[in-house]
Amino acid sequence: MKKWFTIFAIILLGILVYALSSFDTFSGSTQKEKAEKPKSSKRTELTFWRNSGNTAENKAFEELVSVFEKANPDISVNMKSIPYSDYEIRLRTELAAGNPPDILTIDSPTLALYANTGSLLSIDPFMRKEGQIDDIPASTLRGLSYKGQIYLAPIVESSIALYYNRHLFKDAGIPYPSEDPKNPLTWDEVLEIAKKVNNPAKDVVGIDPAQGFNDGESPAYFKTPLLWQFGANILSPDGTTASGYLDSKEALDALQFYQDLYHKNAVAAFELPPAAFESGKLAMTVLGSWTLADLEKNHPEFKLGEDFGVTPLPKDKYQFVPNGGWALGITSKSKHPQEAWKFIKYVTSYEGMKKYVTITGDVPARYSVAKDFPELNKYPKNIFLQQTQKYSRNRPVTPAYPVVSDAIRKLFEDVGIGGKDVKTSAKEAVEKINAGLKEIQ
Repeated sequence: MKKWFTIFAIILLGILVYALSSFDTFSGSTQKEKAEKPKSSKRTELTFWRNSGNTAENKAFEELVSVFEKANPDISVNMKSIPYSDYEIRLRTELAAGNPPDILTIDSPTLALYANTGSLLSIDPFMRKEGQIDDIPASTLRGLSYKGQIYLAPIVESSIALYYNRHLFKDAGIPYPSEDPKNPLTWDEVLEIAKKVNNPAKDVVGIDPAQGFNDGESPAYFKTPLLWQFGANILSPDGTTASGYLDSKEALDALQFYQDLYHKNAVAAFELPPAAFESGKLAMTVLGSWTLADLEKNHPEFKLGEDFGVTPLPKDKYQFVPNGGWALGITSKSKHPQEAWKFIKYVTSYEGMKKYVTITGDVPARYSVAKDFPELNKYPKNIFLQQTQKYSRNRPVTPAYPVVSDAIRKLFEDVGIGGKDVKTSAKEAVEKINAGLKEIQ
């Protein structure tokens, strides 16, 4: 009996040793597999809102997101494209509800509205350390800053110029204007040309000086430069009042000149037929840098150098053009500001910007990128590029900008369409803007 007990004990001990050995082997194998397996890390999910652009802009952003995600497998960017007409309302609604995206695009003139409410994160430390800001025009950076802090990073810039119909100029015996970005016509010279080419009998209009009378931001973008060119400003340097600025003698002179184009000289029309410029019914018009691509795509029969030409935006005492555009920022409630900056840094870097401009044909916001596109340094695109880099100004950076923009729109409508007294109209605009500034303060 004792013998069987000893044998049983030996067998039991063997089973136990084998079991322990097997467990150790299995455990060791599992640990080894775990060590060899890459650590499973949760991907950072970034939400990115932007206004819907044209086909080329949409394609450019899609490619930038794709390239970034491949280079950063630990980050995914969920991009939402929202129609322009709905974008601001939806964005402000989500900001007010405390559920904004991590990254967003903002039209630079409205920057201060968001920064002043604390909705935007200052990216000043990021930009100064890694944003290569010496490669960006100072005027562009000023338009992306509020109270000395940079809040947005740019991709592209914008500019406007005077387009003219070569056939109408030739028929009237008018020499083609300069193609030199530093040598624009004066507004007085433009007026004299407009008088010669204006032909009511043939329904030919001399000039559309600032994109007619539209809604939205277009009136402020196209019409504010006329005030600057005559030596006027909209607001005081500290941004606290419009009194003495928008109603200054220089401002009144600019407004009177604009009004006279429609009324006294009758070389501008309140309404134009569709495609007036392309069909030879409009001799001169102020259009954007983006119009070149639009004309090439939609009116290929209307050719640059044969049917139309481009010359710098006219000047008065000073040569100024508007700048600004949609730029990228980070919302203050983002839980992933470092990752959000990493995405913005790539998109607005030399590499990202070059890819974007290659697809869209827009004017880049970096000197280094512009140098790499030969067409940007030749007529006619060199006009837009050099104007942007040397002669551009920002619309007022103020939390009350929506009020300013609307006041400018109504002011030019009153003196243009309405033919109202320019001094009275300017006074009303000043009162409206000052009320908006006071409300903000």
